[in-house]
Amino acid sequence: MPSLPQNICDQFPATQGRTYLNTASCGLMPSSVGNWRREHDQRLLQEGSLYRDLHKPHIAQIRETVADFVGAEDMRVALVPNFSSGWNIVLDGLYKNSKVIYLKHDYPSIRWPLHERHFELIEVDGGFEPELALEQAVMEHKPDVLVLGLVHYVTGLRIDPDFLPRLKAYHPELLILADGTQFLGTTDFHFDNSGIDVLGGSAYKWLLGGYGCGFYAISRDVEERIQPPTIGYNSADLTQGSREGIPLIGRLEPGHQDPLTLGSMQLSMSWLQQLGMEAVEDYLQDLCGKAKAEFLERGWVEAELMERQALSTIFNLNLGEDHFSRLKQANVISSLRGQGIRVSFHLYNDENDLDKLIQVLA
Repeated sequence: MPSLPQNICDQFPATQGRTYLNTASCGLMPSSVGNWRREHDQRLLQEGSLYRDLHKPHIAQIRETVADFVGAEDMRVALVPNFSSGWNIVLDGLYKNSKVIYLKHDYPSIRWPLHERHFELIEVDGGFEPELALEQAVMEHKPDVLVLGLVHYVTGLRIDPDFLPRLKAYHPELLILADGTQFLGTTDFHFDNSGIDVLGGSAYKWLLGGYGCGFYAISRDVEERIQPPTIGYNSADLTQGSREGIPLIGRLEPGHQDPLTLGSMQLSMSWLQQLGMEAVEDYLQDLCGKAKAEFLERGWVEAELMERQALSTIFNLNLGEDHFSRLKQANVISSLRGQGIRVSFHLYNDENDLDKLIQVLA
C-alpha cells in the first residue's frame, strides 16, 4: 500500500478514540493549522489594526498558494468564504436566457440558484453514466453553459477526469462551471488542463481548511461572458481603486476578506503539498480500492456504480438506520445520506478503520 508518514494521525486529534469516516461532511483540521489560528487571534487581540494592516500581503500570498495547489495562474484565483456565495455571483454574471444544462440529482447548492434566474434550463438524469447523458444533451440542445459537481455528495460518483477536456475540445464555446468541494484535496489536480472554465470549492472538507474559506479558479476565456454586477471597494484592489475594468475575481471579492479562515486554507493546502498530492492520491486510491472490493463482496454498494473507472473517496452503503445506530454506538463516525450510510476515507484513515467498519456492520 502506498505510504504516508506513519504518525500522520497525530496531526488530527479528532481521530483519537474514534473511527472518523465522515470527511464528506466535515474534514479534520491539522493541529498545526489550529495552533496558527490561536496565534493569529492572539496577535489581533493584542495589536488590533497594527496586525490587520499586514493582511493585504498575506492575502496575496494565500492567492499564490491556492493557485499553485490547483494549477492555475494566481491572478485567475478568487478567495471567497464558501462555494455558494461565489456560485451565486458567477451565475448573476451569465447572460439572461442562457441555455444551461445541469444534472437532476446534483447538490442543491449547484441546482437551486439556477431556478432563481432567467435561464433556459435543461435537466439531465445521468444515472450511472452522466458523461454519456451530458454529451448527448450537449449535442442535442447546444447549450451555452454546463454546470456540475465533480463528485456526487451522496453516491460518491466521480466524473471521469478525461470527460470534460474531451467535451471542451469538441465544444469550445461551451462554458463549463464546476463544484469541486467533494473532490479537491483527493487527487493531483491541474485546473489549466481540466477543461473547466470556472471551478469553485469550499475548503472545509477534503482540503482540511475549516469553515468560512473557499476559492474560485477562472479561465482566461470567460471575462467577456461572465459579468456580474456585484461590486464593493475591495473589488478595486486590482484596479488601483478604480471602478473601471474590475475583473471577475474582483467581482467575487467585493468586501473585506478574513485572513484567519483564508490563512487556514493556505496552511492546509501547503501541508498537503508537503506530503505530495501524487502520494495522497495514490494512498487514497489504494485504500478506497480495498474498501470497494470489501463492500462489493458484501453487496453493500451498487455494482454498476463500482464498475466505473473513476473512483472517489465516498461510498454510500445500502444499509439502514439500525446499522447507523450500531456505528454510532461503536464510535464510528459517518452520515445518513439518501437511502444509505455514507462513509468517506481521507489520508488520516487506514485499513484498520476499514476493518473496524466491517466488523461493526457485519
